[in-house]
Amino acid sequence: MKALNKDTQAAITPSDSLQRLKEGNTRFTSTSPAQRDLLQQVSDTSGGQWPHAVVLSCIDSRVPVETIFDQGIGDVFSARVAGNVVSPDITASIEYGCKVAGSRTVVVLGHTGCGAVKTAIQDANSASPLQLGSIRSLLDGIKPSVHAVQTPDKISERTYENKEFFDAVVYKNVALTIENLRNDSPVLKEMEDNKEIKIVGAVYSVSDGKVTFMD
Repeated sequence: MKALNKDTQAAITPSDSLQRLKEGNTRFTSTSPAQRDLLQQVSDTSGGQWPHAVVLSCIDSRVPVETIFDQGIGDVFSARVAGNVVSPDITASIEYGCKVAGSRTVVVLGHTGCGAVKTAIQDANSASPLQLGSIRSLLDGIKPSVHAVQTPDKISERTYENKEFFDAVVYKNVALTIENLRNDSPVLKEMEDNKEIKIVGAVYSVSDGKVTFMD
């Protein structure tokens, strides 16, 4: 499989890009990855890059984006931050990937068992904020997702030990990150409205390797 170039990227629609990611995850979970000469792809992309997608994911070591989507060198921009939340720099990076470099899809990718979400749940249940240095601002970005999940209402059940609640917060965090991205970036919002890009959410399962898309 060859690396993307300017012409092949230009021929990819937002729907095509999303389908490439879906098919890639299917190949990953069926242990049948595409055949690639990665060193040839290094050579092919030495003069430029034409990725078809931007993926915003968590820094979790169990979620290697190119691997789980079976993508090659030069196929995706990968932005990573604990809890897959947006900040001005992350938003600007995604804008660059789409507006300047021509990517067709933005995927906000959460994952089950997310440590950052787990800590945000603990923090939301704490009588006083956890003292964790610069992590404090990160937790403040995730906690709205904890509060946005309405059920269960008993504090004793709103814990990360409650898998149903934990998973619900993970999904809500992805949804609110997409909402924040649209609100914070008129550039991306306009591109989406003009159908130049798709912005979608997804959640990766660390137990079986499957990505569930929220589109």
